[in-house]
Amino acid sequence: MRASRMLSILTTLQARGQATAPELAEACEVSVRTIYRDIDALAASGVPVYADRGAEGGYRLLDGYRVRLNGLSQSEAGALFLAGLPGPAAALGLDAAMIAAQNKLMAALPANLREDAGRMQERFHLDAPGWFGEAEEPVHLRAIAGAALRGTLIKIRYQSWRSEQQRRVAPLGLVLKGGSWYLAGQVDSSVRTYRVARVLDCTALDDPFDRPADFDLAAYWQAATLRLEAEMHPNVAVVRLSPFGVKLLGALSQPYVKARTEIEETADADGWCIARVPTGKTSWHAAAELLRLGPEAEVLEPADLREKMAEMTQAMAARYGAAQKA
Repeated sequence: MRASRMLSILTTLQARGQATAPELAEACEVSVRTIYRDIDALAASGVPVYADRGAEGGYRLLDGYRVRLNGLSQSEAGALFLAGLPGPAAALGLDAAMIAAQNKLMAALPANLREDAGRMQERFHLDAPGWFGEAEEPVHLRAIAGAALRGTLIKIRYQSWRSEQQRRVAPLGLVLKGGSWYLAGQVDSSVRTYRVARVLDCTALDDPFDRPADFDLAAYWQAATLRLEAEMHPNVAVVRLSPFGVKLLGALSQPYVKARTEIEETADADGWCIARVPTGKTSWHAAAELLRLGPEAEVLEPADLREKMAEMTQAMAARYGAAQKA
C-alpha cells in the first residue's frame, strides 16, 4: 500500500508540477502527517523532491526528473479504453488521433492486459444524449475547441433567447451535457456559458489571452448548473398527490426538483398526501410542469397557480368538448 501511495505521489507531482501536502493527502486518501513521512522517505531514497515555502508553495520534483512506468494495472488499462468516447472525439476532430493513441497503447500493453482492454471496448458504451434526443453537431465546435487549446480569443455572433449578440470571448473550456456542447467563455472579467449550437458565426483570432489561474472547468460547470436550475425553479407549490401521483412526480421530475421535493409521510383516508414542489418562475411555467401529473395532483397553493391550473384545464376541457360535439 505504501509503495503504491508513494508512486501516486510521484506521478501527481510529475503531472501537476507542484502540489501541497493537503492536496496530496486528499488524492491519496491519507492524513497530511502520512504525506510528510512519505515525502521524507522519497527524499531519503534519492528522489529529488523539494519543498517551496510560502503561500503559493508546495512540493515539486527537480526539473527534468521523470517517473518511468513500464506497466499498467489491469483496471488502469481497462479504464483508459473505457474513457475513449468516439462520438465527442469525432465532433472535436480528434477521432483519428484517439484511434491512433489507442492502437499504440494496445501494442504497448502486455498480452494478458490486451484481452481485458478489448473486453472493455466490446462491453461498455456511452450514449451521451438523453432519451429521444439527438446529439448536436455545432458548425463552429472545432474552431472553438482549437482556440481553447491554443489559448487565443474568438469573435462570435451568438443568438441568445433575448437577442443576437456579438462578443470577443476567451474560450476557457467546453462541456458536453446531454448531447449538447457548451462553452465556458470569459468576457471582460466574467465567465459566461454559451450553447455552441447557437453560435451563428465564429472567427478565430490570433490574440492570446491570460487564462485565470484559479479557473477550474469542472467546478465552474457544477456551480453554473446548480445556479441555473435554482433560477429556473425559484418558487414552491403545495400540491396534493394521489399514490400514483407521487410515483409520477418522481418519474417525471428533473433531478433538481426531485431532490428538493418534500412529501409528507402522513396521508389522508384516500391515500393522498401533501408535497412541496419547486416550480418555475411564472404561474404558466409552473402549471405546464404540474399538468403532466394529470388528475393525480391538485394544487393547493399559491392561489395564482391554482387559478392558472383551473384556467388551463377548463380551456382544454372546452376545446376537447367542442371537438367531440363537432
